[in-house]
Amino acid sequence: MHTAAFVRAEGPLLPYGAVRAAAWLAANAQDLGSRAARLGGVALAAPFGLSDPILALRLAWGALRGTSEDRLEILGEEYWETQLRGKLVRVGQDLLERARADGHRVVLVSDHPDCVARHLAEAIRADVLVCNQLELRAGRATGRIADPLASRFGGPALQAFASAHGLSLAGSLAYGTAGTDIALLAGVGRPCAVAPTAELRRAARDLDWPVVAP
Repeated sequence: MHTAAFVRAEGPLLPYGAVRAAAWLAANAQDLGSRAARLGGVALAAPFGLSDPILALRLAWGALRGTSEDRLEILGEEYWETQLRGKLVRVGQDLLERARADGHRVVLVSDHPDCVARHLAEAIRADVLVCNQLELRAGRATGRIADPLASRFGGPALQAFASAHGLSLAGSLAYGTAGTDIALLAGVGRPCAVAPTAELRRAARDLDWPVVAP
């Protein structure tokens, strides 16, 4: 059995969340009229950012409805190049390199869709990428994120993943920042909260998980 270092992209590695990416992609739609409409869709997600992050994510990416697959690919690469490349969080990179040196496979878990997340996966040399997928129909985004959501990667989904990849969860690590990462961290033998939100900090304290400051 092998072991893995499961690292959540948002927080440990990326300074921005996936809702910000949706807003950027919407702002760079082809024409002024569609830009305004799309940004209005992203704005609907803002009130749910803290109370229901999963709903906020669904609403934000719904603003890309009708965008062609080719355009999403171009925008995803542009977003990586202009907004994320060179801005990765140092502490997350250090933890990742230490885990790799110790022989763990690197599994990147991201709320960003594939058109953005795969560039990060390539940059950090991840062995496996688990990310959201924008649902496509006839070559265009439907505005929905396909199930299962990366935010819910934990529990049975994590166990099935480990079984399929020959991984020992008891010997594996996981790094997360938000309350939605609790299920992932709880599923491995060596969890670690990295610059945690208040919700994750409380859970880490109650469960005696190590906490790494930014």
